[in-house]
Amino acid sequence: MPPQSPSFPLRFLSPLRGFPRWRWLIALSLGLGIGSFAAFWLWTYQLEPPSLQIETSVLVLDREGQLLRPFTVADGRWRLPVSLDAVDPQFVQMLLAFEDRRFFDHGGVDFWALGRAFFQLISQGRIVSGGSTLTMQVVRLLDGRSTRTPWGKLRQIALALALERRASKQEILQAYLHLAPYGGNLEGIQAAALAWFGKPPKRLTPAQAALLVALPQSPAARRPDRHPEAAKRARNRVLQRAWAQGLLDADRLAAARREALPDRRRSFPQLALQLSQRLHRIYPHRAQHRLTLKKDLQQRLEALAKEWAYAQGEQVSAAILVADLRNGEILASVGSAGLFQAQQRGGFLDMTRAVRSPGSTLKPLIYGLAFEQGLAHPESRIEDQPTGFDTYAPGNFDHRYQGTLSIRQALQASRNVPAIKLLHRLGPAALLLRLRRAGAQPKLSQPSPPGLAIGLGGIGLRLWDLVQMYGALGRGGRSFWLHETFDAVPPATNQRVLSERAAWYVTSILSGAETTGPIPPDAIAFKTGTSYGYRDAWCIGFDGRSVVGVWLGRPDGGSVPGLTGSEAAAPLLQAVFQRLDHRAPLPEPPPGVLLVDRAHLPAPLRRVEDGEIRREGPQIAFPPTGANLVFRKGEALVLRVRDGVPPFTWFANGQPIARVLYGQTAVWHPNSAGFATIAVIDGKGASNRVQVFLELDAG
Repeated sequence: MPPQSPSFPLRFLSPLRGFPRWRWLIALSLGLGIGSFAAFWLWTYQLEPPSLQIETSVLVLDREGQLLRPFTVADGRWRLPVSLDAVDPQFVQMLLAFEDRRFFDHGGVDFWALGRAFFQLISQGRIVSGGSTLTMQVVRLLDGRSTRTPWGKLRQIALALALERRASKQEILQAYLHLAPYGGNLEGIQAAALAWFGKPPKRLTPAQAALLVALPQSPAARRPDRHPEAAKRARNRVLQRAWAQGLLDADRLAAARREALPDRRRSFPQLALQLSQRLHRIYPHRAQHRLTLKKDLQQRLEALAKEWAYAQGEQVSAAILVADLRNGEILASVGSAGLFQAQQRGGFLDMTRAVRSPGSTLKPLIYGLAFEQGLAHPESRIEDQPTGFDTYAPGNFDHRYQGTLSIRQALQASRNVPAIKLLHRLGPAALLLRLRRAGAQPKLSQPSPPGLAIGLGGIGLRLWDLVQMYGALGRGGRSFWLHETFDAVPPATNQRVLSERAAWYVTSILSGAETTGPIPPDAIAFKTGTSYGYRDAWCIGFDGRSVVGVWLGRPDGGSVPGLTGSEAAAPLLQAVFQRLDHRAPLPEPPPGVLLVDRAHLPAPLRRVEDGEIRREGPQIAFPPTGANLVFRKGEALVLRVRDGVPPFTWFANGQPIARVLYGQTAVWHPNSAGFATIAVIDGKGASNRVQVFLELDAG
C-alpha cells in the first residue's frame, strides 16, 4: 500500500526533522526570551508611571525670603520644596558619582549595573553593589511597594522605564531631591540641610554634601546624632568616590574627612506662629506665604514678649505689633508669649486680634477731635473736678482731682474727667466715626447708641485697631492701612482721620509724657491705657519711622492686680523701640500751628467750656462715690455740692453734720475709719448720697 501523504503541519516541519535537539532548545529559549522581552516592553508602555506632582510643605517666609515657619505635609513629614538651581552643584555631582554615574545616558534602568550586581550576588553570596538607578529609587519612593521580591523588582524596573518616557531627567532628579529619606520624618535635601546643618543646600561644604549623599541609603542606621561612627564611614566612602572621580583634590579630601559631624538635629524655625496658622487656615491650598515681617526682628521680639510676660505672672501673656509708618507693612507680629504655653497663658491665641477694652488709649483721638473743631488748644485750661453727665459720672483712676489744668497736662496725666467733658461736646458717634476712618473695627457691647463710657474703655478694640489709629496720628492724620502680606488688597481710598494740625498737637503732647526708659521722651509719642479691673495693660507709640503697640494681660480676661499700662506696658514699649533697626525723629510742626502760651491764645480758646449736664436736685461734687479719703485725727474734710436749692443739710452715716444756708461747701470732722455714707438734702427736699472709704493717716 503506498505511503499516505503527511498532513499539513507535518509537511511544513518535514525539512527540520534532522535538526539536533540542542538547537531546538536554543531556538525555543531564544523565542521565549524575545517574546517575553517584547511582552515586558509592551507592558511598560501600558503602565501608568507614578505622578511627579509631589506634595511639599507649605512655607511661611519673611520679606527677604527667609524661612519663618514650615508646615508638615499630610502624613506629618517635613518635605520642603526645592529647585535644582537651589542645590549646591557639588552635591549633585557627588550624588550621581556615587548612586548613578550613567544617569543621563540610560533610559531609566542601567542594565550593566543590574548585571554586575546580579553577578556579584551569585558569585559572592551577598550584595556587593546596588543596581538601582535614581529613577528606580524615585519609583520605589513614590510607589511605596516592596522591591525585595523578584516580582517587586520587575515592577520597579517597568515603572522606571515608563517614567523615563514621560518625564525629563531634570524632573526625575528634582523628584529625588524631594523624596530621599534623611532620618525620622525628614524627606528631601532642603529639609535635611536645614535640620542637620542649619543652612540651605546651596551652601554645603564637601563633607556635608557627602553625608547627605550617604544618608538616604540607610537613614536610620546612619543618623549622625545616634550612630556617628556609621555615619562617618558612609560619608568618607562618598568622599573617596568623589576623589576617585576627580571631584575633589587630595587636600580638600583630607580636610573634608576631618570635618566634624552634626551631633543633633536642629528644629525648624517656628516664628509668627499665630499669624502663620491664620493665613494657612484662610488659604489652605497656597504653597507659600510671603510676609512683610523681618525675621531677625520677629525673633528678638518673640523672646522679649516671653521674658516680659513671665515677669508679670504665671497666667500673663503679651502681644506686640510693629509697623512701618511709610507703607503700613507689619514688621513684627507677636501674638502671645509662646504657642507652647497654651494652658497657662493661652499661647495659641493671637492677642493682636483679640477684642479687649482699650482703657485710656482713645483719649488722644478725643483731644485731636477737639483741636480740629476749634474747641481747645494744648494750652487751654480745663477743670478736673467731679462732674456728672445725665446718668454717667466719670471718676479719675486714682480717685483724685487736680482742679484747673491745661489740656496738655490733662492728656499727659491721663485724667478721665477732662477727656469725657470734651467727648460730651463732640459726641460719642464722632469718636466712632473717626475710629472707623482709621480702619479700626470697634465692637459695642449693646446695640444701643454708644455712650460717653467708650472714651474710657467701654468699647471693644484690637491691638491691630489701636496701631492703625496711632499710625494715623504719626502720619499727620492720614489713615493708615496695615497689612502682613505683599499680595494684600489695599483699600480704595485713604481717608483723613484728623487734620494735620490737630494730629501734630496730639503728637507734641504725647511726646512730652514722662518716661523712665532709656529713650528720651521727645523721641517717641506714646500713650498708656489700663482697662477696668486691671485686665489689660496697653501702650501704643510712634516715632517718625515706626508705630508700635504692646498689650499685656490674661487672655481669659481675668484680673491681674497692679498690672497697669504705665508700670508694665510702657517699659515694654521702650524695650521694643530699642530693638528696632531704624528710628527717625518725630515730624516738624505743619503750617498753621499756634505755638503760643495761654496768655496769647484767642479768648475762646483760653478755657474749655464745661460740658456737663445739670441734673435736677443737689449732686455731691466731692467726694465722688467710691473715693478713698485719707484724713488725720481732728482734720476737717471739705464737702462740695452742685445744683439744687439752698439751704443744704449734710449727713454722715445718717447723722446731721452741717447746715449751709447759702454756700455749696461744708466741713466734716470724721472720727473713725471705714466705709461712710455721705448725704445732702436741699431746700426743696431733693437729696443725693455717695459712699466713700475713710483711711486714718497715723503719721
